[in-house]
Amino acid sequence: MDKPEPDLNFRIMSLAFGIRDIFRPRKKILDEVGIRPGFYVLDYGCGSGSYITAAAGLVGDAGKIYALDIHPLAIERARGIASRNHLTNIETIQSDCATGLPDDSVDVALLYDVFHKLSDPDSVLGELHRVIKPDGILSFSDHHLKEDEIVSRVTEGGLFGYRRKTGRRTVFFAVIR
Repeated sequence: MDKPEPDLNFRIMSLAFGIRDIFRPRKKILDEVGIRPGFYVLDYGCGSGSYITAAAGLVGDAGKIYALDIHPLAIERARGIASRNHLTNIETIQSDCATGLPDDSVDVALLYDVFHKLSDPDSVLGELHRVIKPDGILSFSDHHLKEDEIVSRVTEGGLFGYRRKTGRRTVFFAVIR
């Protein structure tokens, strides 16, 4: 079971990401993913919530954003972002793996810069595969891993296949069960 990082570390990370997001808006990254109105998106390891507002705008009122994180401050932050921006299509999930979502319910899962921290990455990939629709995608990024390592670790279990590289993100598709 994974443990949340200390609160101080989370607060420092959130501050650093807030500064980063000014210079490199997250919407540009999400535009590469291909999120469309009506999509259901799971931001797995939402952290400071950098992607929440942009993703909510892309999916519109007909879509939904699930912001999942193990850290209580991340969940609190996601709820605050939703409240401040009057976003009614955000739902938070506090968990270290299980989403509680139905099978085949998510169009896109974002797994950004958390894979290297996971104590049981295979369980997380299994959970993501369960909730991603058969035609859905996993958008993956982890600057702590090399590209060939990312591709091999995500595809080795047979749950995901490699689709393409978009900028700094690697896109995988869920293999049909």
